[in-house]
This record gives sequence, C-alpha cells and structure tokens, in this order.
Amino acid sequence: MDFCSNDYLGLASVLKSRIHKPADTGSGGSRLLAGNYPQIEALEKSIAGFHEAPAGLIFNSGYDANIGLLSAIALKGDTILYDQLIHASLRDGIRLGYAQSFSFEHNSPSSLEQRLRQAEGTVYVVVESLYSMDGDLAPLVEIAELCERYNAHLIVDEAHATGIIGSRGEGLVQQLNLESKCFVRIHTFGKALGVHGAIVLGSDFLRSYLINFSRAFIYTTALPPSTVSHIEEAYRIFPGMSKERQRISQLVDYFRAANLKFSRVDSNTAIQGVFVPGNAQVVHAAEALETAGMDVRPIRYPTVPKGSERLRVILHAFNTVEQVERLFQILNGLTIGSP
Repeated sequence: MDFCSNDYLGLASVLKSRIHKPADTGSGGSRLLAGNYPQIEALEKSIAGFHEAPAGLIFNSGYDANIGLLSAIALKGDTILYDQLIHASLRDGIRLGYAQSFSFEHNSPSSLEQRLRQAEGTVYVVVESLYSMDGDLAPLVEIAELCERYNAHLIVDEAHATGIIGSRGEGLVQQLNLESKCFVRIHTFGKALGVHGAIVLGSDFLRSYLINFSRAFIYTTALPPSTVSHIEEAYRIFPGMSKERQRISQLVDYFRAANLKFSRVDSNTAIQGVFVPGNAQVVHAAEALETAGMDVRPIRYPTVPKGSERLRVILHAFNTVEQVERLFQILNGLTIGSP
C-alpha cells in the first residue's frame, strides 16, 4: 500500500501502459551544443501556454531548475528573502549565488514585510505554493501584494502543487489568478506527472538569460527525446484527471476526520503528517506499518525540528478508504515510549 510516493494521481502507471516507444539514446550533448532539438522547444512553448506564461525553459530535474535559477539571477548587492521551510534545492541555489539572503517565518506575511523594509538592491522573494512536509499552502495573495508594494520579484516553486491543485492541476498561482504577479514559477514533472524534469516559467528575457548564464542548464546533457515524449503525454493526460483530484480530496477529508490518538499536521492537501515525537519512536511506528504492508516513511530530526518528527503520509487517487482505515488501526494499536 503506497502512502509514500509523490505519484499523487497514479499517472506513472498510466504512462507505462500508454507509451510503448523504446528508449531513445541520449540527446548527444548540452542544448547549447549538440543536444537541442525542435521537440523540446515545442514542448516548452506548449507548457508555457498551458500555465499562461510568456516562455519556459526545461531543466533535467526540479533540483537542477532551482539551483540553476537562483544561482544565476541574483547578483552581488541583491537580496533574496525566503520562507524558512523552502526546499533544500532552493536553499542550495541561493548559497551558490552572490546575493545576501535572509529567511522569514513560515507562511508569515508580517515577517516577510519586516524583511522587505530592510532589503537592499534587487529583491527576490522565494516561496513554495505547497510545502512538502506540512502539506500547507502559502498565503500567495498576501505575499504577492507585498512583493508588488515593495517592488520585489516573486518566485514560486509549484513542485507539489503541479497536477493536483486547481481544476486542471495547473497549480496554486493560476488557481488564484496570480500569473502576472510572479516573476518566476517552477513546475516539476517528477511528482504528480509521473515522469522527470522541470520547467522554469517567466519572461522571454529570463529564458534567454538562463540559457546563457545558468550553469545547471549549460553544462549538462539535455533530456533525451524519449523523456520529452513522456512529458508531452503527461501534459495531455493530467489536466483531465478531475475524478482523481476529487478522489484525493475525499481521502483527505476522511483522513482528517478519522479518530487517531496521535496529533496530525493541519493540512487540506494530499500531504498529511502524523506526529510521533522522537527519532526512535517514529522509526518504530514506520516499521510497524511496513510489517502490515504499508509504505509510510518516517521523517526524523534534523530534517524536521526536534519534537516534530512525523510519519509523512501521502494520499493518492488509487488509495482506498479501507487502506486508510487499516493505517489508523495499526497506529492506534501502537505503544510508543517517551522520545
């Protein structure tokens, strides 16, 4: 019973049944040399159109996209302000650049505004739309308003929202009609889309700039045509998977309402968390679930703050109420010592 993977919609198995093209050889080189081809450029235009962005640039992974973007755009004298719970790949990209950087309290517009008042140079604000450990959504309307007021550039990583947030899985930014308020959006393909790679969406100028200055884009072999074909197929399928998104929503409601002796994160998304404080204790709980045939992973300190260790439970469209009931039955029967 999969309560672990990021294949929210079950699209990975759908693609396996639909695509019978044998694996291609590699693309032959970086896109600035031998590795560029019309299919990948056409896909960039198609995805940008779907997400209502002027242009897009495909990277080999979400990690590559984040480090390639943030290490390239902010210069010495600029300022990057970031939510303290952003993904490690975003933090790594910030560290690789030359701008000064400061965190603000998670999902706190007031904390962000305090930082904005003191920021120098060109200012970038980096957030995720859906956070991967707590499953909570960013207050993007308030954050976008602050960025506009203080002339800051908003960067939104939609990795965990792509495919499951919005009526067509378009992400939180489009659901809130904030496309014009964002400097950059990042959509990754390795989670709900069941494939691999990512795209950075922004202006035509940004695309050209990254082609020439993003080391993570320049100095790597381009994705092969087989992968691009898989991404194309995923974008043909997931916008119409409304029943699967509704199924996830129903499971989320059931999960939040069910009786459980452990406290849970406050999440209305597919990412749920059950707090089992203490590294040894949370590992014990995960092992008990594994013995019962459930793949649920423990999230330990220091990945999360001490005392907030948790089981990270991912609800998928293919999970059943009976499986969730069994999960709760196992957890309610556990005896956990003090952390």
